[in-house]
Amino acid sequence: MASISSAGEAVARIAYLSSDIVISVQPSLSKDTEFSRHLQDLVAKKSPSIVARELPEVRPIRHNTDPLLSVFEPLRSGKLVSVTTTSSILLASVPHLYKLAEYPVVIHVSIHPLGFPDYSDITAIRQSGFSFLQSETLQEVQDIALTAHALAIKSRKGVIHFFDVNNSKDDKSIHIEDQELAYTLLDLDSAKAYQAARIGSTSIYVDDGHQATISNSELPAIGEDDSRLSFTPPEEQSRFKVPSRDVSSSASSPREGSADSRPTISSMTSMESVTARPVTSADILDVLAVIWSRLESITGRLYRPFEYTGPVNADSAVFIFGSTGIFVDAIQGAEPEEAFAEVGIITARLYRPWLGTNLVDCLPPSVKRIAVLEQIKRKTTKWGPVLLDILTSLKTGPSAPLIVGHQLGHIEPATARQALRGIFQNLKSPSPVQNLEVGSKTPVTVSHDYSLEQPKVESAYMKILDQVFGERLYVANRFEASDAGISTSITTNPEYGFGSLLARIEHRKRFIGEIGDATKHGDFVTEIPRSWLSKWALSAEDPVKANSLAPDVIARLSTDGSPLASQLLASKSLFFRESQWLIGSDAWAYDLGNSGVHHVIASGANINMLIIESQPYSERTAADATRRKKDIGLYAMNFGNAYVASVAVYSSYTQVIEAMIEADQFDGPSVVVAYLPYNKEDDSALTVLQETKKAVDLGYWPLYRWSPNNEEAGEPNFSLDSERIKKELEEFLRRDNHLSQLMKRHPDFSANLSESYGSEVRDLQKRKAKDAYDQMLEGLYGAPMTILFASDNGNAESLARRLGNRGKARGLKTLVLAMDDYPLEDLAGEENVVLVTSTAGQGEFPQNGRAFWDAIKNSADLDLSAIKFSVFALGDSHYWPRKEDEIYYNKPGKDLDTRIAFLGGKRLTGVGLGDDQDPDSYQTGYADWEPKLWQALGVDNVEGLPEEPPQITNEDIKIESNFLRGTIAEGLKDTTTGSIAASDQQLTKFHGTYLQDDRDLRDERKAQGLEPAYAFMIRCRLNGGVATPSQWLQMDAISGSYGNETMKMTTRQTFQFHGVVKGKLKPAMQAINKALMTTLAACGDVNRNVMVSALPTQSAYHRDVHQVSAKISEHLLPATTAYHEIWLKDDDDTKTQVAGNAVIDQEPLYGPTYLPRKFKITIAIPPHNDTDVFAHDIGLIAIKNSEGRLDGFNVLVGGGMGVTHNNKKTYPRTGSMMGYASADNIHIVCEKVMLVQRDNGDRKNRKHARLKYTIDDMGVDVFRSKVEDLLGYRFEEPRPFEFVSNIDTFGWQKDEFGLNHHTFFIENGRIEDTTDFPMKTGLREIAKVHDGEFRLTGNQHLCLSGVHDDDLEKIKGMMKQYKLDNLQFSGLRLSSSACVAFPTCGLAMAESERYLPILITKLEECLEENGLRQDSIVMRMTGCPNGCARPWLAEVAFVGKAYNTYNMYLGGGYHGQRLNKLYRSSIQEEEILGIMKPLLKRYALERQDGERFGDFTIRIGMIKPTTEGKTFHDDVAEAESDAE
Repeated sequence: MASISSAGEAVARIAYLSSDIVISVQPSLSKDTEFSRHLQDLVAKKSPSIVARELPEVRPIRHNTDPLLSVFEPLRSGKLVSVTTTSSILLASVPHLYKLAEYPVVIHVSIHPLGFPDYSDITAIRQSGFSFLQSETLQEVQDIALTAHALAIKSRKGVIHFFDVNNSKDDKSIHIEDQELAYTLLDLDSAKAYQAARIGSTSIYVDDGHQATISNSELPAIGEDDSRLSFTPPEEQSRFKVPSRDVSSSASSPREGSADSRPTISSMTSMESVTARPVTSADILDVLAVIWSRLESITGRLYRPFEYTGPVNADSAVFIFGSTGIFVDAIQGAEPEEAFAEVGIITARLYRPWLGTNLVDCLPPSVKRIAVLEQIKRKTTKWGPVLLDILTSLKTGPSAPLIVGHQLGHIEPATARQALRGIFQNLKSPSPVQNLEVGSKTPVTVSHDYSLEQPKVESAYMKILDQVFGERLYVANRFEASDAGISTSITTNPEYGFGSLLARIEHRKRFIGEIGDATKHGDFVTEIPRSWLSKWALSAEDPVKANSLAPDVIARLSTDGSPLASQLLASKSLFFRESQWLIGSDAWAYDLGNSGVHHVIASGANINMLIIESQPYSERTAADATRRKKDIGLYAMNFGNAYVASVAVYSSYTQVIEAMIEADQFDGPSVVVAYLPYNKEDDSALTVLQETKKAVDLGYWPLYRWSPNNEEAGEPNFSLDSERIKKELEEFLRRDNHLSQLMKRHPDFSANLSESYGSEVRDLQKRKAKDAYDQMLEGLYGAPMTILFASDNGNAESLARRLGNRGKARGLKTLVLAMDDYPLEDLAGEENVVLVTSTAGQGEFPQNGRAFWDAIKNSADLDLSAIKFSVFALGDSHYWPRKEDEIYYNKPGKDLDTRIAFLGGKRLTGVGLGDDQDPDSYQTGYADWEPKLWQALGVDNVEGLPEEPPQITNEDIKIESNFLRGTIAEGLKDTTTGSIAASDQQLTKFHGTYLQDDRDLRDERKAQGLEPAYAFMIRCRLNGGVATPSQWLQMDAISGSYGNETMKMTTRQTFQFHGVVKGKLKPAMQAINKALMTTLAACGDVNRNVMVSALPTQSAYHRDVHQVSAKISEHLLPATTAYHEIWLKDDDDTKTQVAGNAVIDQEPLYGPTYLPRKFKITIAIPPHNDTDVFAHDIGLIAIKNSEGRLDGFNVLVGGGMGVTHNNKKTYPRTGSMMGYASADNIHIVCEKVMLVQRDNGDRKNRKHARLKYTIDDMGVDVFRSKVEDLLGYRFEEPRPFEFVSNIDTFGWQKDEFGLNHHTFFIENGRIEDTTDFPMKTGLREIAKVHDGEFRLTGNQHLCLSGVHDDDLEKIKGMMKQYKLDNLQFSGLRLSSSACVAFPTCGLAMAESERYLPILITKLEECLEENGLRQDSIVMRMTGCPNGCARPWLAEVAFVGKAYNTYNMYLGGGYHGQRLNKLYRSSIQEEEILGIMKPLLKRYALERQDGERFGDFTIRIGMIKPTTEGKTFHDDVAEAESDAE
């Protein structure tokens, strides 16, 4: 049988078993208490509860956020609630305890500090109205915990169960709780009655008048002589037998009157027995008597309110209120001659209500002396509270025992006997000393005790403060500051920090006065200090001037040598004007912590507060509304005298810095509320980022700045830095008349107000849509058919809409809606329902069907017996290749079919299964299913059906676009949506921009009734990746003004901007044009950006090649003027050249339909293949002449990376050698290759449209001949070349002219500022002084080129200042690359850029252990198989297949010359690490000299080599299952 070895586990199990909700109070959410780990284990195992209708809920809450506030709402909703906590929260919770005492809540309290527990936290709240139960041994902890819940349920009153975990730490393990015992003790009828009731009050801070009541009929039938009232110990206890004492003369306690006055059951009338009345102390005792009587009858374990242990004839006894363990051991093991031999021990099992008669009952008449030991460190009266209780109970008089109080300090087990000797010597002396202190009062440091600590994630804002203010920064309540003798729980609160800052401010004011006196009357050796002090005094309050003068003033005073100078130097730090801050958490936003914030704001003092809010947006609905968490920003703005800013470092780093600087400059109180959401204090940056984005985007956490002094300068007080505001902020601005001003400046602002969106709005939208459709169909004939779809990639939606059109043609009244857009309450009233769903992730529903499925799945009373239905499912039988994963194939459709049938629906047909592995993909299964549907509906033989129009293809869009115009210009003017038309989305790619939406926000925005968070990605066209410093600065500015404040350097050697909303798209394009750059043909079915090796060591050679790349790029540029018309002309330019006007465009090279698919050209300069020359449609290998300059190129054709998972007709391919061509004519060679592809590429199947398939279909020789026919001459034989790597060379290098070049490591190409690394700022500052080039590399890094020796030290200094000189990374990290993937890429199936650095970190320890830290291993990751980071050429690659799931590939060539091959399919992090770590170790031990990792995996037989693209899917290490 399972056992329990700790008090925390015993309590946690009982609390979970006996509650609907357990509030787990923790010092931090990432740090376990003695209870929390066990509670989480129970949750993970889905262990059942005895009283909960469903599984109990465990809510972790930090101890400094007024945790007992979270108890009110569930209690009033009929939930049985328990709390597990330490004693540290009790005093601060006193205002709540008096009200909570009237509810059946159980609070399990571990007395802290561990090792030296302080019971004063218990005595301080003893009059709160709770019942208090104490336990000592491990078995007692279990029994009393269960007793506490049984008592709370029956009495409907609050119970506090307290104990010291150290008392039982050495106890033997006990059995887990007896379920039968729990069922017996817990009154389940009373529990159900409470759960069925609701208490309407919502007040927390005002007494709501609720009172626990009970009727006499609910109490046990106890007569006047019932022994359970007297708790006389049983006769069978020989050594511990205690005779009954006569106490009939008078009551021992004021509370006893209520017990004595209550009539017995037999004397009551039936009317009285059902009348509810307040619960009395005697009622508590009666209920407890029954509970303990039942417990004794089942287990044999006896419990009483007061328990006496010892001889029946003892002369002396000790009453211990504290940790009893060491004394019990010492007394029971006492030698006969010792002073404490043959003494009794008294403990209070029931501390409150304190019923004196029970104390008297438990004492042998022989006891004449009682030593009272109280372990209470914070005593507020002369006499201890327990001593006073005992004195009151036992009274005074000739027969009353002598009672002597003792204060119990810390006692080591080795000194327990000595302490007892002292206690009993004092007790037996003629004049005993009252309040004698026993043991040490010095706090004991215990390593496993809990203390406040700063969460790791919160360091982000501290780092920014340090960066902005440097030595000027002073944080009054900084963690780990030296405040001797004061605990961190005090030093970190706002009141303490405020007081210390006021003192500091006053000190500096006095110092400034002293300086003034010194300048007038001071006795210096020379006059020099006086003049400098005068200058300083005039600027003492100006931080810039005062701080610049301070070093000079200090230097002059230091050389003066006068006594006055020495006196002033003693306070030299005051010469600097500090930026003074208080740092707090959202704990300050609760009312009990809010008074300090109020004092700072109300004082008007020039003090800055940074308050960090940590509640994640995704948990805001779960948050208890009654907790009254204040919006400190609004609170401060309502005062009208404070600067207020709301910031979020993971949304806008720049705005955080701006707000902090403005707060520091504001003369008065400043409040910066900073968002940093986390579930646990050690959450990853990715988690924090995703939560921040949701909160900011939806207006839950608006970014703004408010300065009440701005009006005086004619500027608005309020500046909104994000798109949306929440309702409360909107109301404030309306009151302050600022919203109208804001809307005048931004007319579109009103559309962005985040009102109270929610389920009601969403339901209303569904209802309106369906009602409008129903109304439209009323006049039509035919049977109704409702078609509901769930679709991620559009296939299921397209199929559903086509089915709807076909149904109309057959006379049916059809309605087509996404599942989540359909009002579920109408489903039972439908006649015929067709459901079409694709399969997402690991057998999951697509996003727009998940809510519908959840409702169907969880509905217990939905009756669908009146409907007829059919399901068609789309999936891939090979997507999850392992046998055990077969269940995921078309799982959503199968589940839907089964569930609707279970709810009574009648099948029209069997479930249809569309399989991507079939010859016509899912259409094969669909073609079999659809006729069966028409037959079941009786419309299979309809004549005269119209021909269906063919589906619009990309080729149709291009030819109808009038040379890439479409309706883009009109779509940009449409302010009702952030999107553009679907056809225009294809056309804008040719203009260098993609429409995307933020997938981190997609689900949440949908739930709020909002369209996706649409924004555009802009990609520049940058020949050879070379930019000037001026262009770098302009790109930097564009990213901040129009994008998401970051730049992405892509694997195609160019700049990419994300997060550009539609209204900023045209201005961004114009700004790029002003930088003498363009985005035309950066994407689309045209030749894209031409890449060139960075080659820092050979500048002249690089210049030759770069010039050729520019020539190729310009030669193959589309000729359309649509780009200029749409993006670059001013609004008043009337020379419009759109469709219908006179000017007609031509495309001499491309024609009106351009190319079948994208076309990419790259140039590599041996020995560096840093552009992956084998991976592109055209790969040019530069060949050097005898003079070291460019001669010509070996020409490769047919490389390409795009693949579709599990579609073996698609594959990556390396380029085939055509031969050699001279540099002079290479642009013509590229043109002719492109033209052969233009005229022969597959324009019907875009998955088969790339040049690689054209060549494989045609044959390399045939393709070469067609190109040569157009050229009019043949390729020459290829020239010899050699590649040694395809990674960048980092660090400083010199070229042949003596110029210096430095290649920075930019992980995955993302240029941004973070709190740890101000990269973007640093590169911006370098660009301001650099006069060479910025070369972007094909591996997403950056080369600072052409630094003169004279500038070298200055540049190195700036690099060091901004941490840009760090290259101390592992070889694996330096050789890694990842695409963007989530959150912006619409094709991504898994994380990439945000996850690969995390994965590498988890592998680096293994690299270190095996001596591989410096070894270059090419690892790449992409979020989908489209191949943007060219994963198929990596030695090891991970390609996203579903969320957190990847295919793993091995065996790529280190030089980029060989494709890799599938090793494992659909694996997650644990499996990845399980494969990689042993493999890396084996590589370290078994590799041959110079053997690369990819070659090693082939040699040892882990993977077969891929000899060409067509064999990519052959001989894979993990065969795919052919079964469904």
